[in-house]
Amino acid sequence: MADAIKNEVGSSPSGKKITVVFVIGGPGSGKGTQCSKIVKNFSFTHLSAGDLLREEVKSDTEQGTMIKNLMHEGKLVPSELIVKLLLKAMLQSGNDKFLVDGFPRNEENRHAYDNIIGIEPEFVLFIDCSKEEMERRILNRNQGRDDDNIDTVRRRFEVFQESTMPVVQYYEKRGKLRRVDGAKSADEVFEDVKAIFVQLNAQANQGSGVSRAQSNPFKRFLDLFCGCFGTQEPTN
Repeated sequence: MADAIKNEVGSSPSGKKITVVFVIGGPGSGKGTQCSKIVKNFSFTHLSAGDLLREEVKSDTEQGTMIKNLMHEGKLVPSELIVKLLLKAMLQSGNDKFLVDGFPRNEENRHAYDNIIGIEPEFVLFIDCSKEEMERRILNRNQGRDDDNIDTVRRRFEVFQESTMPVVQYYEKRGKLRRVDGAKSADEVFEDVKAIFVQLNAQANQGSGVSRAQSNPFKRFLDLFCGCFGTQEPTN
């Protein structure tokens, strides 16, 4: 695996800044829809912590089995493991721009990300939507999902308020929060989102000549990966 990662690292622009954007919003706020539009228009790699966990469960690995057992027992997957899966997906993407969907979900997630990956997000996109509107959307999805009943939806919203809003407030205090009105139509929301990412691109172009703290951030990623997963970088 280390060989494959080394090849991917080598194919990426040496010394190019790694851009991370977190996308946070309550259940039914429209995060997935907006992430799809951002990927299409701004060439980000979309990473969902939930999707990565589900993919790992499907894999025939000791780690996947452990995650599956934790889920069956109703226990939370350790934040450190979630962050390592994000790191692995970042490395394997070959991209340098990442849109991390629905993460961090809580302060424990945030601390684990800071400790393991430590790349400051450019900003946190917060899709702000009222409880009533999110309830209406979820209950009208008509997807036959067991969790789309009013009691479960309200509980999910309570968990979001209790666990995720402190993360939102943390980044807001740091001047990193970009809030958009999620109650609008998907296209209207994206007009607001697009303006934020256009500004990000403009800032990146202006700062392209500034020296980077990491001479080769992909090499740093490789070092992190080897440390997290117990592999060794092969010598030439």
